[in-house]
Amino acid sequence: MKRIRLLIVSLFTIATGIYAVSAQGSSCSSEECSPTVYIMSKGKGDCHVAQQNAANDFMETKRGGFQQAHNPQFIFSTHDNRFALGIGGFVNLRTSYDFMGAMGNIDFVPYDIPMKHNYANQQRIMMDASTSRVFVKAIINTDRLGRILVYTDMDFRGGEQFSYIPRLRSAYMQFKGFTIGRDVTTFCDLNAAPTTIDFQGPNAYNFAFNEMIRYEYSFLHNHLTLGVAAEMPSVNGTYGEHFSAIYQRVPDGIAYLQYEWGENRSSHLRVSGVVRDMYLHDNKNGKNTTELGWGVQLSGHIDIGRWVDIYMNGVYGRGITPYLQDLAGSPYDFAYNPKNPERMQTMPMWGWQAAAQLNIVPGRFWLAGGYSEVNLEENNGYLSANEYRKGQYVFGNAFCQATPNITFALEYLHGTRKDMGGSMSRANRISIMAQYNF
Repeated sequence: MKRIRLLIVSLFTIATGIYAVSAQGSSCSSEECSPTVYIMSKGKGDCHVAQQNAANDFMETKRGGFQQAHNPQFIFSTHDNRFALGIGGFVNLRTSYDFMGAMGNIDFVPYDIPMKHNYANQQRIMMDASTSRVFVKAIINTDRLGRILVYTDMDFRGGEQFSYIPRLRSAYMQFKGFTIGRDVTTFCDLNAAPTTIDFQGPNAYNFAFNEMIRYEYSFLHNHLTLGVAAEMPSVNGTYGEHFSAIYQRVPDGIAYLQYEWGENRSSHLRVSGVVRDMYLHDNKNGKNTTELGWGVQLSGHIDIGRWVDIYMNGVYGRGITPYLQDLAGSPYDFAYNPKNPERMQTMPMWGWQAAAQLNIVPGRFWLAGGYSEVNLEENNGYLSANEYRKGQYVFGNAFCQATPNITFALEYLHGTRKDMGGSMSRANRISIMAQYNF
């Protein structure tokens, strides 16, 4: 291990033309592993102070919540803490067994449950390492803009299933309340969903990445936060013969207001809204037209002492398929009106999820379980009997933080899909997971 660390330091030193004067571990006030901070430039003063300052910068900018990464094991910092670079990630292996109904998706998505079971889709075993991740995080302390954070990460979920092609997840910079780049959509409340082995998570949640310009401002002693964003739109509809798809011209507008309370402001409630101006072409009139989509959401996390955490979110809207896990990518943002095919209509949809986590040994061992559902509503008789009506997602899991670097987990999932005609199908999955953080 010492040889590997020395090799990393040597390569970094050669690349940057600076000198390592210290390479010692620093402590953090976190249950995560303490990072090793390398001071990469000469200067006056105590190197241990510089190490602690670099570690604190990373702790203060750490973002928790659904699928968010830990702090990196290795941090390289200048002696004056003007610049610090962290490199981290994890190796993750999930092994799953589907029974009494197997879906073609590597994730547990009720929308994809097959409605007819046969000899081919009764059972299935999978082993997947594509959610393993690598990230780079840089912190630059400046005089004019204050602290600037630059972050990028990737997993190996590009292309087809099990192809292991690297995929960019996020790439953004933050300063003075602005986030510019690609990040988790502003409509997502990262702390409103529990940790799951299943990469998709509850089907009524809305975890998705988007290109954006976002501004956030906290006030009332940081108990209230207001956020507004313009995000790249993703539109999927059923056009029929009277309409055609065209390029989108207006970003999705998203805003939220969040109130936090409790020790370290660990509990919160958030109200979010999204407005979408979706463009399409009217073939008959030869003109472009738009359909208005909108959605509202109430979400939150309540910390009941050290032992119990409650998570929840509920969302309702029309034409908001990108903001519901189960419907993302489906052609239901809008559709032609069967009673008048020359007119379009947005489709109403809603969903909710609630979960609880019992911290048996806080930060080390916990149990969690929850329920989630998504509903697509009928509108003027458009949807046929074999189209999606409702998806349900039930989970229970146990996580064990064996060491600061190693996590083991076990999970059971049960899902149902119900179509407009009333037919219903089920699927079940048991998963185990092993993860090593670095």
